[in-house]
Amino acid sequence: MASVISERAAALDGPRRVVVGVSGSIAAYKAPTIIRLLRQAGHEVKVVATQAALRFIGAPALAAVSGSAVSTGVFDDPAAVEHVATAEWADLVLVAPASADLLARVAAGRADDLLTATILTATAPVVLAPAMHTQMWLNPATVENVATLRRRGLKVIDPDSGRLTGSDSGLGRLPEPERVVAQALAVLTQEEAAGAAQVLSGRHVVVSAGGTREPIDPVRYLGNRSSGRQGVAMAAEAARLGARVTLVAANIEAEVLRDLPAQAEVVQVSTALELREAVRQAGQDADVIVMAAAVADYRPAQVRSSKIKKHTLDGQPAGSLTGERGMRIELVENPDVLAELVADPPRQDGRTLVVGFAAETGDGEGDVLAHGAAKARRKGADLLAVNAVGEHTGFGDVPNRVVVLDRVGEPVAEASGSKAEVARALVGLVAERLDARDGQTR
Repeated sequence: MASVISERAAALDGPRRVVVGVSGSIAAYKAPTIIRLLRQAGHEVKVVATQAALRFIGAPALAAVSGSAVSTGVFDDPAAVEHVATAEWADLVLVAPASADLLARVAAGRADDLLTATILTATAPVVLAPAMHTQMWLNPATVENVATLRRRGLKVIDPDSGRLTGSDSGLGRLPEPERVVAQALAVLTQEEAAGAAQVLSGRHVVVSAGGTREPIDPVRYLGNRSSGRQGVAMAAEAARLGARVTLVAANIEAEVLRDLPAQAEVVQVSTALELREAVRQAGQDADVIVMAAAVADYRPAQVRSSKIKKHTLDGQPAGSLTGERGMRIELVENPDVLAELVADPPRQDGRTLVVGFAAETGDGEGDVLAHGAAKARRKGADLLAVNAVGEHTGFGDVPNRVVVLDRVGEPVAEASGSKAEVARALVGLVAERLDARDGQTR
């Protein structure tokens, strides 16, 4: 079984020039470690610090770890026009930490110090790693600034939750240096790859993502914990590689969809039956269908037209001592969308590569991989990505690990890391399979 990606960002093919910006945050103490990790990976580093940053960490420390003098002010050497020279030198600009003030100034297009002037001049990718108090991160002004920056193409790394200044804890903590460096270099890898051959150019890729919701009454539903992040990452990666993308989105929050390229078509659905119809409709000319959505196996046989009240429940006693009553909901089975796509392809010539996902847990009858292999044989998809799920695994904004099986349940690849890293690996595998299939039919 081949491992198609590691937990670290894909290695670049040579050293790069990285400007590390440091702004005024207590998290500036992590900047030397970030610089050291970049240099250990073979990259050349130039540090640009704001005056506020130097109140938290001294220029000598930054110079020592970077191996060069720290630049701070626009007027340190006016004749050198340093912000232009620095921006032109850089292959990547990484600001860590990026304070709320720094985000606001960059969003406003300010260039009132060397760091913001460098960012405004740069044509290289810009990655911002925010660090601030939770209330500052969640303030509508910061939320709007981050959205503006992302819309303009800057990469903003989501902060971690954890211990903040003093006794406070919450969202806003600068991620650990290893994660910051990995994500920053991954952005650079993606940008450089974007200039390479668009291996999915001319292909139509349909991706389902999210979790379906089966209504009980106007306010209640049966659902699941899928956030849709992995499916959205798959759609974004396919678009990056040149594909025309249709995302069938089942109850995905807007903040998850923001990473999707503007050219991707989004079809909003809620229930399993709606998803089934939307996928089959979009799949009529699809080269690839990726079923990453968590589709409910069952739905209520009857959907009440008005809210069910407790005092009108047709319940039965649930406990003889307490007199508690239970509610009975009759369920009917939903169609198996993935199996249907294999048995009855929506594309008439049947030339659609079908990729399924299987979220599994181990039990007394077998482990995750055993259940996944049985499902692969039962469904018959070309590829089935199997991942373990649990309270802190698989679902949501957490790392993922999948083992990819073929239609007879044999492992053919594995992928691990962030949702984006897993998506790069899986979409790359899909592209290889398409090329191999087309080569056999020429």
